[in-house]
Amino acid sequence: MNVLVLNGSPKGKYSITLQTSLYLEKKFPEHKFKFLDVGQQIKFFEKNFSRVADAITDAELIIFSYPVYTFIAPSQLHRFIELLKASGIDLAGKFVTQITTSKHFYDVTAHKYIQENCQDLGMKYIKGLSADMDDLLTENGQKEANDFFEFVCWSIEHDVYEINPGNTVTSAHHPVSTVSQNDDEKSGDVVIVTDCTGNDKQLSDMINRFRAVLKHRSRIVNISEYPFSGGCLGCFNCASTGKCVYKDGFDDFLRNNIQTADAIVYAFSIKDHSMGSIFKMYDDRQFCNGHRTVTMGKPTGYLISGNYHAESNLQMIIEGRSEVGGNFLAGVACDEINPDEEIDRLAARLDYAISNKYSQPRNFYGVSGMKIFRDLIWLMRGMMKADHKFYKEHGIYDFPQKKKGTMIKMYLVGALISSPKLKSKMGNKLNEGMIAPYRKVLDKFSP
Repeated sequence: MNVLVLNGSPKGKYSITLQTSLYLEKKFPEHKFKFLDVGQQIKFFEKNFSRVADAITDAELIIFSYPVYTFIAPSQLHRFIELLKASGIDLAGKFVTQITTSKHFYDVTAHKYIQENCQDLGMKYIKGLSADMDDLLTENGQKEANDFFEFVCWSIEHDVYEINPGNTVTSAHHPVSTVSQNDDEKSGDVVIVTDCTGNDKQLSDMINRFRAVLKHRSRIVNISEYPFSGGCLGCFNCASTGKCVYKDGFDDFLRNNIQTADAIVYAFSIKDHSMGSIFKMYDDRQFCNGHRTVTMGKPTGYLISGNYHAESNLQMIIEGRSEVGGNFLAGVACDEINPDEEIDRLAARLDYAISNKYSQPRNFYGVSGMKIFRDLIWLMRGMMKADHKFYKEHGIYDFPQKKKGTMIKMYLVGALISSPKLKSKMGNKLNEGMIAPYRKVLDKFSP
């Protein structure tokens, strides 16, 4: 079988993820592996896509290989997928899968992104391998990689793949009404980050209405006009100093022009089941802040043009970004049903959140994401010094083994309920004891 590995890592041959495919090449010598560094060489492929076309035509199995960056694939691989879809190459019926390495921070949304785009192209998608960065160094990790490829081979032999459920929601843009705007009576600072171009009138109309009805002053930062030198390289040059290896000044621009605002609103049109490669580059380049939730407490919102209701994975990404960052999600306004009402509601909720400094406790998306970061930075604190300092200062190192008092109490409760005699004597006292602290709180407000 001819296997084509599309290496989406900007590190090229130094990619940790790539090592798993190289391992499979050695373990399965009966198959012919070919590798293309589509992430590292994305600028070349933007000018000349013929090399990709020839390799894809010959391949019987395509493997997307990449590290998970900020909920999805690196921006370089985003751009490659845009080029692949625009190329017109017929990929219908080709088998495809993926291999990622990460610390399992939203690897599910990254895998779903690749799956959805492959199924758009009519490819036969086989569930991919999501490995920890260190898995290949262990016998168990090597076994998992071996088992995975055997499963892929079996799937191809028996023509077994994930069925594409299809798009069940009809996409239809609804026009946005204009509203007069008077900024003279407004205060505050809301930044609207967008990649809107002059050709995207629908999104431009949404932004204009939002700015008009918002009670706070707003300004636009158009990242499509920013002179990015490139996407994040994963080089960790910023790990201790916070300074990006690129000299395009984005790290300072981000901190001085965007993160200083009272709230951040993102405005984009859906492209390939995501925000598009420019927004992904913007997201990835925010790694100059490491794993620090430097905007926590600031509310956020989204203006989206496109079939958002059909994009469950994108919905998870947007909610996850806000939850992990500690940002109250004031809402997502899209143009599929009634954009005027949705935009007005978003503006009203954002006004309230800014004026009342409103926030909410994190849900599962936020709590689980931050626990992964907590454990990661604790292990890497010798290198990720800025992250370590931030986590200490903000009490993020909330390891359960520190709560010795609670653990002792649980031992006592465990001993009590494991004895049938004591349990029968206690009756309802255990339940009463559990809610006793809460009654004390309520009693403070009794007349």
